[in-house]
Amino acid sequence: MKPDDLSERLLELAVRVGKVVDALPGTRLGKHVAGQLVRSGTSPAPNYEEACAAESRRDFIHRLRISLKELRETRCWIRLIVRSELLPDARMSGLEQETDELCRILGQSLVTARRNEDKAVAARTGRSPK
Repeated sequence: MKPDDLSERLLELAVRVGKVVDALPGTRLGKHVAGQLVRSGTSPAPNYEEACAAESRRDFIHRLRISLKELRETRCWIRLIVRSELLPDARMSGLEQETDELCRILGQSLVTARRNEDKAVAARTGRSPK
C-alpha cells in the first residue's frame, strides 16, 4: 500500500466519522460520544500526514504512534455506538471493519519502523539490534 492510499483511507474515515457524529442523538450519551469521536476520529489522518513529513525516524515513529492511538480510541467509540444501538446498523456498516483494518496497517507500519530504527541505531553504535 502506498502512503497516499493510506492517507486517503484515513481521510475517508474522518469524513465518515464526521457524518456519524452529526447523526448521533442529542441525548447525554450521544453528545458525550459525539464529542469524543469527533476528536479521535478526525485525528489519525492529519497525524499520519505529519508522520509522512517527519524530520527523523524517531519523529516518524512518534507521530505514527499517536495516529494509531487515536485510531484505537475511535474504534472503541464506534463499538460503543454499535453495542448501545445509538445509530441503526446500516449507518455503521463497514465502519468498524475499516477501523480494524487501519489499526492493523498502522500497527504493522509501527513495528517495521521500530525495527528499522533499532537496526539504524545498532549500525551507528556497533551494537546488535534488539
